[in-house]
Amino acid sequence: MGCAISGSGLTPRTQEIRNTEDADGPARLTPRHIHLIQESWKVIQEDIAKVGIIMFVRLFETHPECKDVFFLFRDVEDLERLRTSRELRAHGLRVMSFIEKSVARLDQLERLQTLALELGKSHYRYNAPPKYYGYVGAEFICAVQPILKDRWTAELETAWKTLFQFVTGIMKDGYLEEENTKRNLTLTSSSKERPDKRNTMI
Repeated sequence: MGCAISGSGLTPRTQEIRNTEDADGPARLTPRHIHLIQESWKVIQEDIAKVGIIMFVRLFETHPECKDVFFLFRDVEDLERLRTSRELRAHGLRVMSFIEKSVARLDQLERLQTLALELGKSHYRYNAPPKYYGYVGAEFICAVQPILKDRWTAELETAWKTLFQFVTGIMKDGYLEEENTKRNLTLTSSSKERPDKRNTMI
């Protein structure tokens, strides 16, 4: 259930959260899930900046290939430097802000779907493919467990995993939708530029 921590304080033995919509349809958030997430968030939000930094330092240690998506961190090998990076703190806060907005929209899932869809589209523009999305949820879960202490349960872990599965599934849809839109625009542009052979003098 938990994350094993190494002497460096960062190495987990957890796998990324996989999107259940690939197997059994979209992840389903129950009223119980929503209640558990909302209650635990009241504690997590008190350490929002700390969680954001821990989450991304862990992400870059366990999945260094993710740094390719982040221009500012691409060549940074020193984890201590990452922990004190203003840029990483700012990005961690942006991601935590998205999680905060997601939690606030749990009672209005249509609004949450819209939010996640737009985020997926923007990730296409940032060249951040869906294969990375599940990693963030897994590292978030590992980062908040020590903060919640004895409040952390298997049931709460399932609730947060379900939320991330729900959100990342919609983000993937947004990414693919944006990808298809750009591809169609490119094809349309190419066809307009191509001369009509029927009207071309030979």
